[in-house]
Amino acid sequence: MFADFLVRALAAGIGVALVAGPFGTFVVWRRMAYFGDTLAHSALLGVALGFLLQVDPLLAVMAVCLLVAVLLFFLQRQQRLPSDTLLGILSHSALSLGLVTIAFIDNLRIDLLAYLFGDILAVGSRDLVMIYGSGIFALVLLLILWRPLLAISLHEDLARVEGVPVDLVQLAFSCLLALVVAIMMKVVGLLLITSLFILPAAAVRRLSRSPEQMAVLAALAGAVAVCGGLYGSWQFDTPAGPSIVVCATLIFALLQLVPLRR
Repeated sequence: MFADFLVRALAAGIGVALVAGPFGTFVVWRRMAYFGDTLAHSALLGVALGFLLQVDPLLAVMAVCLLVAVLLFFLQRQQRLPSDTLLGILSHSALSLGLVTIAFIDNLRIDLLAYLFGDILAVGSRDLVMIYGSGIFALVLLLILWRPLLAISLHEDLARVEGVPVDLVQLAFSCLLALVVAIMMKVVGLLLITSLFILPAAAVRRLSRSPEQMAVLAALAGAVAVCGGLYGSWQFDTPAGPSIVVCATLIFALLQLVPLRR
């Protein structure tokens, strides 16, 4: 029999993978990997504000990630700076501000490595409720936005002509992505979040014949990476979060060797 903490870790990891797969599909298609990094870095500021204001750090992370997503959306619309420049400014500014804020909190002892690289083995029942509740909510909204997002991903101008509210859909997706980043923080940590978006989706992209198939396969690949990573962590006494990412990398590398059918 597995220990209770390992069962909870497995349940949490699979829950996050099932959510990250469909979202990672659009992250890969729309080349939003750096956007995911920016949200991940801003999450540390949320953690710091949570301790400073004595509120749940997860709720503070959600609030900060949503704020950064909305701020970035409106800054990009002004077109005064390139998107990658804005992402770099917000990413490093939020990360540094978070570290400075932590330094000013007296008598605070937190394990930064747990937030940076994840602490999936410490997941509790309350965390599971948050992960699955928020994940189901995010997936339902993503399903509603699925067709408009596909139209925008294929051709943004044509989508506008066809009456798709492009700005509203993009803002909604950015906010949903911020929510997913917040719930994934507990599993793989702030610095490894983007990898769980990108690696499973990129691994199955060449094997998929439709967007829906790619989303499903990405979720399954992420779940396999979680199971393999936790098994490797248990067997070889390695960090759980990075082990999951290493397993996802191996899956990506192996699937690149699979010959494509013509």
